Amino acid sequence: MPNPLRSAFLVLALSAWLPFSNASDVRATATAPVRLGEKNHVYEWVAGWAKLPADIQFGNTHGCITFDSKGRVYMNTDSERAIMVFEPDGTYVRGFGKEFQGGLHSMLYRKEADGEYLYLAHHTTRKAYKITLEGKIVLELGCPMESGNYKSEGDYHPTSTVVAPNGDIFVGDGYGQSWVHQYDSKGKYIRSFGGPGKMNCCHGLFIDTRQNPPALVVADRANHRLQIFDLNGNLQKMIAEGFRLPSNFGIFGDDMAVADLEGRVTIVDKEYKVVCHLGDNAEPGLRGQNGVPRDKWKDGEFISPHCARWDAEGNLYVMDWNFLGRISKLKRIK
Repeated sequence: MPNPLRSAFLVLALSAWLPFSNASDVRATATAPVRLGEKNHVYEWVAGWAKLPADIQFGNTHGCITFDSKGRVYMNTDSERAIMVFEPDGTYVRGFGKEFQGGLHSMLYRKEADGEYLYLAHHTTRKAYKITLEGKIVLELGCPMESGNYKSEGDYHPTSTVVAPNGDIFVGDGYGQSWVHQYDSKGKYIRSFGGPGKMNCCHGLFIDTRQNPPALVVADRANHRLQIFDLNGNLQKMIAEGFRLPSNFGIFGDDMAVADLEGRVTIVDKEYKVVCHLGDNAEPGLRGQNGVPRDKWKDGEFISPHCARWDAEGNLYVMDWNFLGRISKLKRIK
């Protein structure tokens, strides 16, 4: 039988010793969720967010994240499940898009008058697509030979597709000749801008609805900067401070998240000034690398952010470019 007097003595002794040790601090640190950020951007890293079935793996993650009208999370992989769908709590819903396996690079959800659609860019089929949420292709855009910018279709490798409020479609040839091509909502070619010498890997595009009128933001990645255009293709400004290899974007309120392939996510305000950096990887040798093994991953640190998008509640989802597949949820605290 336990000795009550002896137990009480042990409790008192332990209480007296702990304040003079780091034992309680270590124990708290080991169990407390990782938080990152500062000021009005504090997040809690949701460890093990994505709950995949035992027989399904991500495969290489080299695409984007978007959300439908129900708040479900859509993400790209290079596997036969090129589009995977999750509930906000990480529960796996379904995967589809075998015909897009290997090269689906960007994805944007858009609700239109006649239904809900995903706009895609595929750098190996060299096409941009508009599909239904069931995967049916309703519009397909190949290399715009009518632009006069290409000697052959093999020079074209699109990486991003976005849609302006009026329905115009913009496609960035990030892995090809660095042109941005503009079409109307039916896919009729309008114009091209940018190109070699003016851009070097127009990797990600985004319609910035924080601006009035809305603007087109281009991640001019290999030049380590953003380029801002009006929706007629006229350059408005360049933003060069605060970025390593900017790759893609998301907005929430007055803030924009910039996924920086070299190991962090950068938040900028409406003037594109840096508010803070999130999850900066402490090891430069791990930044911007696809082959980082799982044992080198750390909660609270990114490796190679390829896309960063906020959901409707301000939670931030980040996809790392990684051969095993990595997508992280950051729950917004303030």
